[in-house]
Amino acid sequence: MHDQALTLPSAAEAGVDPLWRHQLSLLLESTGEGIFGIDLDGHCMFINRAGAQLLGWPAAEVLGHNMHELTHHSHADGSHYPDTDCPIFNAFRRGLPCRIDTEVFWRRDGSSFAVEYSSHPIVDGDTVRGAVIAFVDITERKRAAAALQQSRDQLELRVTERTAELSAALQQVRELSAWMDSVREEERTRIAREVHDELGSLLVALKMDVNWIGKRLGEQQSRDADAAQAMRQQMRGKCDNMGALIERAVDNVGRIITDLRPSILDHQGLWAALEWQAHEFVQSAELELGWDLQVDESLELPEPAAMAVFRIFQEMLSNVGRHARAARVDIRIRADDGVLELRVKDDGIGAAPQAFGAPTSYGVRGMRERALHFGGSLEIASQPGQGSTFRLRLPLSISH
Repeated sequence: MHDQALTLPSAAEAGVDPLWRHQLSLLLESTGEGIFGIDLDGHCMFINRAGAQLLGWPAAEVLGHNMHELTHHSHADGSHYPDTDCPIFNAFRRGLPCRIDTEVFWRRDGSSFAVEYSSHPIVDGDTVRGAVIAFVDITERKRAAAALQQSRDQLELRVTERTAELSAALQQVRELSAWMDSVREEERTRIAREVHDELGSLLVALKMDVNWIGKRLGEQQSRDADAAQAMRQQMRGKCDNMGALIERAVDNVGRIITDLRPSILDHQGLWAALEWQAHEFVQSAELELGWDLQVDESLELPEPAAMAVFRIFQEMLSNVGRHARAARVDIRIRADDGVLELRVKDDGIGAAPQAFGAPTSYGVRGMRERALHFGGSLEIASQPGQGSTFRLRLPLSISH
């Protein structure tokens, strides 16, 4: 690079005081910005060292050259940039100052760099003599701005994706909640029907028998001894019938209570309740059962977690009963390395994996939600014609 600090016209050529020229040279060299001046023809009158270095030219070789042709001849894409459109030239042609940060300057080696420049006319009284241009390389600033914009775009995209996922999850939660409400309502309806049909009819029959006995007792005094004895025999028969009705009522009440919450879960614990439920299921569904329980019976889960495991197990068996068309179900329960694993495998017709992730698979979704609430997971493996395997994994270190 040329070692001259600033290339200016001589004092005699410029018609200025040599001291002023020296001070101007020091002033222009004190800035890190590139600065050059052009006359009305666009030819360089002076340029500081920073400007010459940015353009890749020795300062002496720049003087007298048309600066638009030298460094501003093309757009960033390489297309021609006529000087009639150049804001630098318009600074003195129209007397319009400007500040531009969307263009490039070209170096001596043919490369370009993003530039921010300002152009101001040089005015001598009422006469414009040229323009002064100050410029800086903003390549790094542009790169940082582009990286920041890319980060913002990526962030906005992730936010949009997460918002869509949350909206979808919220919709699924709403659908699941609606499904659970409908299931509860169906269960209430079923229980109400059983209470009405079973217990209601038993209680009506008991009331009729009680009324019959009461009426006959009122007539006993008017009967002779033989008729009274015969009536007592009939009353004993009514009492026996009432006893049978009461036993049926007790059985129905017990069955309804068991459906709502099996007492065995409270009295004998989770493992006994699971075994009881398995045998009840295969008996009613007429399936073969493979039962394998390898859990220390002294191991206990907190009551909410135990109920969740039991309800998930019920739903697994319900899925087998409703969809599998199986002949056998194998159940394996393990507790190893701090994790409870409950597996239900059937030899039924199976299904495509996507069937268990369908929006209407509320039973599967409900099982997964129960498992997730206690830090667990539910895995399903199934293929058409190869049966299905449901596997629940739940940490034993459950605090709620």
